[in-house]
Amino acid sequence: MNLEGILTIVKKVIDICLVWIILYYILKNIRKNVKFSMLFKGILAIVLIKILSDYFGLVTIGLLFEYIIAWGPIAIIIIFQPEIRTVLEQLGRTQLLGRHKVLSVTEREKLVSEIGIAVDYLRKNRIGALIVIERDTSLSEYIERSKKIYAEISNELLDAIFFPDNPLHDGGVIIQGDKITCAGAVFPTTVDMKFSKRLGTRHRAAIGISEESDCLAIVVSEETGRVSLAIGGKLNYNLSIDELKIMILDELMPKSETFVTESYEEDDIDEID
Repeated sequence: MNLEGILTIVKKVIDICLVWIILYYILKNIRKNVKFSMLFKGILAIVLIKILSDYFGLVTIGLLFEYIIAWGPIAIIIIFQPEIRTVLEQLGRTQLLGRHKVLSVTEREKLVSEIGIAVDYLRKNRIGALIVIERDTSLSEYIERSKKIYAEISNELLDAIFFPDNPLHDGGVIIQGDKITCAGAVFPTTVDMKFSKRLGTRHRAAIGISEESDCLAIVVSEETGRVSLAIGGKLNYNLSIDELKIMILDELMPKSETFVTESYEEDDIDEID
């Protein structure tokens, strides 16, 4: 095999790899976005019906779905313009190396320990809180609209931020690496109808920001003192402090260090805010 043949094979391999990478990121963002997930299921249903109509010779149905498939992409672009823009923005915000990945084992454990102590104090005193930990997807757009802090993380500072008389109490805190970057951040709330209507703004904001990014969103309920953790649009409800710390530590670990922990699903939700 000559050099030209080798270069041709390398080009084809690179071409195939790029296609798979694009498909991976598309499917990854579809999985995180509730509306896109529903859209994807709808497209699969349409394609399946078209295949069945052709197989069984259903001419009218087949013709109708041919028009839908032909004009569908244009309708999707028009109807889902905000969601498409959001996905493109997410791709632009994705960092090759999240700040949590460069933390040493000691720094990562200290981060989790300080958060655990703070959350334990907040839940015992029924003080509402929303703590968001950035990972690979940048949260800079929310940081820009909030109060900048850029301080070393400590449980005392977190408790002070969420103290009821503090003006920043109602907003969320964003942590980058082992630093508290800002407070008073406002996040989008989820529109997913599968969650209980009794969920308050704090919990809906935690789920909402976890749908839009790969962050970890910790919530302390002001009404019940229960602790929850939102990851990837899913709410892990009513966690103990030890369970919370294990889950955060597991999620922040580089993939090579990840160990298996128990999976928690959404439990029955009482009155929470």
